Amino acid sequence: MAKKNIRILTLQQITDLFKELGEPAFRAKQLYEWLWNKRAIDFDEMSNFSLELREKLKENFEIHAVEIHDLQISNDKTIKCAMKLHDNFVVESVLIPQGDRMTACISSQVGCSLTCKFCATAKLKRMRNLTADEIYDQVVLVKDTAMQKYGEALSNIVYMGMGEPLLNYNEMMLSVDRITNPKGLGMSPKRITVSTAGVAKMIKKLGDDKVKFNLALSLHAANDKKRDQLMPINETNSLDNLEDALNYFYEKTGTRCTFEYIVFKDFNDTTQDALELVAFSKKVKSKVNIIEYNPIDGGEFKQTTPERLENFVKVLEDNKVIVNVRRSRGKDIDAACGQLANKNKLAVIEYK
Repeated sequence: MAKKNIRILTLQQITDLFKELGEPAFRAKQLYEWLWNKRAIDFDEMSNFSLELREKLKENFEIHAVEIHDLQISNDKTIKCAMKLHDNFVVESVLIPQGDRMTACISSQVGCSLTCKFCATAKLKRMRNLTADEIYDQVVLVKDTAMQKYGEALSNIVYMGMGEPLLNYNEMMLSVDRITNPKGLGMSPKRITVSTAGVAKMIKKLGDDKVKFNLALSLHAANDKKRDQLMPINETNSLDNLEDALNYFYEKTGTRCTFEYIVFKDFNDTTQDALELVAFSKKVKSKVNIIEYNPIDGGEFKQTTPERLENFVKVLEDNKVIVNVRRSRGKDIDAACGQLANKNKLAVIEYK
């Protein structure tokens, strides 16, 4: 029989396991600490366990540790990490140093099932969801990289890498629990942002679960006709549906959503487009991040001009919309926003 990944077990399940093995209950807490706080990747590291107990564990379980397969450093100090999974799939995570922030951008799926027209990741087939421990490992490895390369602690986490987090809901939520748990990394949920292409039903579920982390919506157009062209998911999750879901989310959590809006030349960069974004922003407690577009191989869109971008932002500001412009990072290593799988690279963006 195949060995089971021990990190999918809850603390209670581990407690029950040790009971069956005739071990005292406190051993379960020790194992849990080894797995999540100390991130042991081999049972032999567990020095306070007897050799006999370690052998029993090795007979029945394994630890599916994620490893850094490749690492590239941009001229702007952005670091892109190719993460190798136990079954040889590779996902990418990025460390984004910016001012007093050290942000980890992490993936939630191998590939993606959505077909957003502007994103290179959409050209990949979704192979599988990541498990909570694989998501957790990405954070730990990027955290370690930040300390090793720059001597600074990780400050923020964004679920903006490969995949749609809300289509891997249970594992995403479990990973957040591991990351924020004092027995894990102990990070504040307010330092975590989960980004979605817009799965209305699951946004409401986030509200029902009263999550404490931040939510970002990849919007990119504030009318259904244009958004349908950009993001086929809009055909089943229209702006009206998203408005309802986001207001529900705000009522349940008190957290305003961030709209991510990539400005494409001659598509969604006019004054009228800006006014439509203003109107939608007034319907939902929100703020807006404007993102410059980074062309992908075979892509049909182009980056807007600086003049149009400036005018677009001015329209938002004149109408009292909270807006930030985010500039791409890591372009020299193909690590800019939306370029994951464009030469097998990942999306990276920064705050203004």
